[in-house]
Amino acid sequence: MIRDFFWLTDDQFARLAPLLPTDTRGKPRVDDRRVISGIVHVLKSGGRWVDAPAIYGPRKTLYNRFVRWAAKDVWADIFHSLASAGGPPAQVLIDSSAVKAHRCASGGKGGSAIRRSDARAAGEPRKSTP
Repeated sequence: MIRDFFWLTDDQFARLAPLLPTDTRGKPRVDDRRVISGIVHVLKSGGRWVDAPAIYGPRKTLYNRFVRWAAKDVWADIFHSLASAGGPPAQVLIDSSAVKAHRCASGGKGGSAIRRSDARAAGEPRKSTP
């Protein structure tokens, strides 16, 4: 269904268009509006680039454009320009639920088994002989 996809409106893209790089060499870029909408869709959904819907074009194009513009600070410039135009503040707090952790990051060494505290064991005799 079309409502499950993210698309920039005409007004949104009109505000972004002057901020996009124009120093391209070689082959002209494909539709910027479609690619930026695809990048926003992937970032909003938290999915992988390979899982981007085909309606946004080749997945490799989405990924390459995102990485290349990130290296050129295009995304930072867009954010600061839009933030200074009366949008959200330049520094936005991110909810901790957006932070991904590896599956083994929940426990310390050896897993989550219940162990006696060191303070309690300090008064007991040593189990090993020196």
